[in-house]
Formats: sequence, structure tokens, C-alpha cells
Amino acid sequence: MNPRESASTVSPGNVDELLPLAARRSFLAVLLGAGTVSVGALLAVPLVRFVLHPLLRVTTPASWSDVGKADELASAALPVKKLITVEQRDGWRKIVSEKAVYVIKDPSGQLGVLSSVCPHLGCSVTWHGEKNQFLCPCHGGLFAAGGDLLGGPPPRGMDRLESRVEDGVLKVHYEYFRQLVPHKEVIA
Repeated sequence: MNPRESASTVSPGNVDELLPLAARRSFLAVLLGAGTVSVGALLAVPLVRFVLHPLLRVTTPASWSDVGKADELASAALPVKKLITVEQRDGWRKIVSEKAVYVIKDPSGQLGVLSSVCPHLGCSVTWHGEKNQFLCPCHGGLFAAGGDLLGGPPPRGMDRLESRVEDGVLKVHYEYFRQLVPHKEVIA
């Protein structure tokens, strides 16, 4: 006798005997399914957090970096090149890099800081004391001692960075600017 025939020939008395067995089996199946889903969800949480962490975490802004003692820098008549340390956190990475900046004095005697990155294509601008101007060696961009554009292909003057004097120390907030645009536009 095959199982189909036995199921169709079950008498009403036999149905009462099979009901507790079927209920027990379905309860165990539901319990096993719920346990599997629970364990799978618990194991998936760290994986999902690992994958989404860089998307959900905001890149930390660059902090204020020390340039040097304000009184020493104020005594210089010409632009002074200084190396600063910039620290940024991006996702899982902590990036520490050195950037060159130029400390200048404006006509009123206030200290200012210029980025050494040329606004044309990002080459490093250098100070030429004998000509009293900045020069971009890549494409011949010329800038005045205050960072104003004198000639060449750059679309604007050198980028001025936000700076302040705190406890006698000149600090700068280093930022990156879009190149090849006539106005200063922060990109990072």
C-alpha cells in the first residue's frame, strides 16, 4: 500500500492519533526556522556594519595645524615656506601628510598663509626672492608676493588659507581647492 492510499483510507479514529504528531512536527519546524533566522541575523549585523561603515561615517575635517611662532614669522619681510602636518580620517584610514605653505604679511602687517598648490593644475609653486615673485615651474604661472596673479595660465591667484594666532602660535586650517576655475572652491 502506498502512502497516498493509506492517507485516503484513514479512519476518523486514526486522525486523532496523527494530529499531535503533525502539530509537534510543525512546531519543531517553526522553532528550527526561527532559530536559523535569528542566528543568521546576528551574524549578519557585523558584516553589514563593516560594509556600510565608510558610507555612514563622515570624513573628519582637517584640523588646525601649527605653522610656527607668530613673532618669529612676523619679523620676516619676505614669504617664508613652512611644512605643516595635516591629519585626516577617512573611513578606516588615518592620513597624516606634510604640506608646504607660505607665510606672508599683508600691507597692514597681519600674517596670512598661502597654499603652495598652483590653482592651474596643482603643481608646487616656489618663491623666487631675486624676482620677488612666486613661480609655477610646470606652466609658467607668476604670482606676486601677496599671492595675486601676475601672468600665465592659472585662472586665479594663489589660494589663501584660513589662519589664526593662538597662544603666540600661528595655526592654519589646510583645505584643498578645485583647480582650473576662476573662483576659489573648496573640495576637501
